[in-house]
Amino acid sequence: MTAGTPLRVGLVGYGLAGSVFHAPLIAATEGLALDTVVTSNPERQEQARAEFPDVRIAAAPDELFDRADELDLIVIASPNRTHVPVATAALKAGLAVVVDKPIAGTAAEARDLAALAEERGLLLSVFQNRRWDNDFLTLRRLVSHGELGDVRRFESRFERWRPQPKGGWRESGDPSEIGGLLYDLGSHVVDQALVLFGPATQVYAEADIRRPGAETDDDTFIAVTHASGVRSHLYVSATAAQLGPRFRVLGSRAGYVKYGLDPQEAALREGLRPGPQWGAEPESLWGRLGSGESPLTGGGEPVPTLPGDYPAYYAAVAAALTGAGPNPVTALEAAATLDVLEAARRSAHDGVAVTL
Repeated sequence: MTAGTPLRVGLVGYGLAGSVFHAPLIAATEGLALDTVVTSNPERQEQARAEFPDVRIAAAPDELFDRADELDLIVIASPNRTHVPVATAALKAGLAVVVDKPIAGTAAEARDLAALAEERGLLLSVFQNRRWDNDFLTLRRLVSHGELGDVRRFESRFERWRPQPKGGWRESGDPSEIGGLLYDLGSHVVDQALVLFGPATQVYAEADIRRPGAETDDDTFIAVTHASGVRSHLYVSATAAQLGPRFRVLGSRAGYVKYGLDPQEAALREGLRPGPQWGAEPESLWGRLGSGESPLTGGGEPVPTLPGDYPAYYAAVAAALTGAGPNPVTALEAAATLDVLEAARRSAHDGVAVTL
């Protein structure tokens, strides 16, 4: 690679994660070039060619590793069960790696990958894109500025109404698939809680399979006690007939309540691409900050929501690869999230709180 030459990216997987999130964001990032898409599915190969006419196609990850000297970064957006073996092979081939969440099925596997990356002197980053959600960026600023006072309770909900299972590996009951909402949406809400309020000391969870024909958890609650004293109550569900607030955060001075989801995923699904006004939302969806009254009856003042910024993740990856900035999400941070998820799974199974 020479100065001014884009870093060449190989993308493994072109399902939901690869085609909706990673490929468009990589292509929109200055300093990165989408070189190769890996998928064995003929329809997805044609989709990738149609969307990115200059992209090369490979049927298996090994084809990338055979020409590792032509690439600078591998992005792994294939099913969860493949994350560890493909990331291991990429690092051993001398390639920097981005892995979609969850990086692995266990915290021990995540730490092993982190050690391998450190041994090889390579970047290993985890795509925790919801650190760049509009509501999370706004809440993070409110907390850092002391607008809430001392935060005492953090409620976070990632709820959906999907009364019929869709099938596929994400809803498989096979433990090797690392499916279910605990590891899917739970990876997001736990990561956000740890970023905001620091390490966890105790975890309690309830995980249920509510829908007929479902094989893995689709309605899960996680209670996290942080070393800082904050308690996080985290909900992930596919069976919520009425959606609660995305965030409800209660502090000694004020509370913040925010409804609705960040608009970036919907925009990407619709084929929109980062540009002016990306990640912005209308004033009608702004959260409210105040005390003593429900925001639904006029309590509190509207807080302008910061624009969501998924492109910032890959911009930070590009900077890290050129020595111009830190790794935006480390494997060790992802391992800390997995510590909580593993504790939650044990707690839900045994009906006890788990101390970390």
